[in-house]
Amino acid sequence: MVTRRPYLDHTPVALAHRGGSLYAPNIGFENTMTAFGNAVALGYTHLETDVHVTHDGMLVAFHDTRLDRVSNARGLIRDLPWSQVSYAVVGDGEHVPLLTDVLDAWPDINVNIDLKAPGTALPLWQLIEERGLHDQVCVGSFSQRNISQFRRLSQNRVATAAAEVGTALARFGPRWLTALLRTPADVFQVPPTVPLRGRSVKVVTRGLVDAAHRHGKQVHVWTIDEADEMHRLLDLGVDGLVSDRIDVLRDVLVERGSWTGRP
Repeated sequence: MVTRRPYLDHTPVALAHRGGSLYAPNIGFENTMTAFGNAVALGYTHLETDVHVTHDGMLVAFHDTRLDRVSNARGLIRDLPWSQVSYAVVGDGEHVPLLTDVLDAWPDINVNIDLKAPGTALPLWQLIEERGLHDQVCVGSFSQRNISQFRRLSQNRVATAAAEVGTALARFGPRWLTALLRTPADVFQVPPTVPLRGRSVKVVTRGLVDAAHRHGKQVHVWTIDEADEMHRLLDLGVDGLVSDRIDVLRDVLVERGSWTGRP
């Protein structure tokens, strides 16, 4: 029996990638409270963020493993205490937020969380349990080890997304192998194409979408910023789009009469 996931109830799911890092007011403020706030102001009910854990165990909402690219600080987040990470300045006076900062600001928001680093599964699960967030999050990871650890902890109480291995089996594996190793994930979160032997191979096809739906799973595609590509994927029947251009995605969904966020 397919478990009902309130997080996935209303499709197409519109996901603000890092808050919508290419939305004009968010330029230079990706993955900050400003970016997340601007997405919520546009009506988004689903935010996307990666998480890392500091040396002293604080769970931060941040994309990179290092502070260097987007802040005035340097160093690997896992090597630094929260007292140092919290002083890193992003853009014009913003700071790296804790995941709890995001949840405190918008208690009813849904969050797609990527376990970007080792050691993030346990503190995230403890936070979900503490706050009763089981229906408000979807957890994924490019690391099979990270997502497997999270699934062992959560015992199917939280929506999860397939790591690359599960998605590759569903798209490219022989049917018997796909059936044998059927992912426990609720969602395939995939790019539209992948490089393979020097060429670009489509991942998101009508066949993948139909197969996912037959098994009670959704397909969310990242990171889609062009209106034409959004329309093409939605016409294929995908269930969600992750975008940095959150204004464009909202306009496309409103045009199609498919906007599932707030008015």
